[in-house]
Amino acid sequence: MSVVLDASAVLAVLNGEPGAGLVEQVLVGGSISAVNFSEVIAKLVDNGLDDDEALGALDALALTIHPFDVAQARRAGLLRRQTRHYGLSLGDRACVALAVGLGVPAMTADQAWAGLDLDLEVTLIR
Repeated sequence: MSVVLDASAVLAVLNGEPGAGLVEQVLVGGSISAVNFSEVIAKLVDNGLDDDEALGALDALALTIHPFDVAQARRAGLLRRQTRHYGLSLGDRACVALAVGLGVPAMTADQAWAGLDLDLEVTLIR
């Protein structure tokens, strides 16, 4: 199944967190926004991995990385009105925008997404 992964879902796999098993089932064919890819790299570096280790960990997952282009930027910006009261960050909205644009589900560990009233299937990993 094709799915767009939020940074929290990818980090669950890389850190062996609860919900990792659900994410591992969709890694093959999974996608991620370049914005969320950057978030994951930053978090891995924050956790002490050196540059090569952080990039290698992500490369091993073989995710399709989608650029944050003008269409994505517009969609993510316009999502602000609908998602503000749920506290979604730019990274969150980039993930949602990509999933909506591709017409596929999004997967996250962020419980706030459960309340989103969007034309989007959201899978919570925990």
